[in-house]
Amino acid sequence: MPEEPKRFRRLQEDFRCFNCGTEVKGTGYTDHCPRCLWSLHVDDNPGDRSSPCRGKMEPVSVIYKNGEFIINYVCAKCDTKKKFGAAVNDDKELLASLVKMAM
Repeated sequence: MPEEPKRFRRLQEDFRCFNCGTEVKGTGYTDHCPRCLWSLHVDDNPGDRSSPCRGKMEPVSVIYKNGEFIINYVCAKCDTKKKFGAAVNDDKELLASLVKMAM
């Protein structure tokens, strides 16, 4: 029997950023701090909170594609690489500085 496709699980969670201390109001799609862009490695699949790692995900570069910013992350604990779309309230100057670093 084929595996059932993994589905996004929306969890609306507020949190305090471990990196900069910003209080973040979650929307159910919030996966990083809008001020410093850092995230945590908590999901194996979006929204499942099943990753045992719990490492800090560093925003290392940004790609601007089809009118959207995509943030590239690397987990400081296990070296997993992930990509998340930027949110409308993300720090635009920080996003732009990471685009420049990626070039």
